[in-house]
Amino acid sequence: MSSQILLEAPHITISYDHLNEWLLVDWHGNQDLASVQHGGEEMLRLLQLQRCHKVLNDNTRVTSMWSEAAEWAGKDWFPAMTAAGLQYFAWIYSPNLYSRLSTDLTLQFTGGQPVVATFDDIDTAKAWLAQV
Repeated sequence: MSSQILLEAPHITISYDHLNEWLLVDWHGNQDLASVQHGGEEMLRLLQLQRCHKVLNDNTRVTSMWSEAAEWAGKDWFPAMTAAGLQYFAWIYSPNLYSRLSTDLTLQFTGGQPVVATFDDIDTAKAWLAQV
């Protein structure tokens, strides 16, 4: 198996894919400002620890709106991740409309770095991330 679980929490699981050299982040359940900030801080810590430059961010199992975290994620967290070495971020939308809107709102607060692409399925996201 090429991935290793680095963190398991009630709202997030973060693994490192050794073959592809990226973080695989699986968000699940209801999210809010506190859970998004906690998950984001853990992603930052683990990105630095693994010294990787790519994230596969899977929101497929997110079941709620988390727009209260959008500005923080776009203006504070993404710049910190970029400073830590993040270059490419593949973001898989949740099928939940409100979670999807939260993702789009976050991206409105995000500058030009890192390169973020959104997807509706994990296979397309993986293919994109593997070729950048």
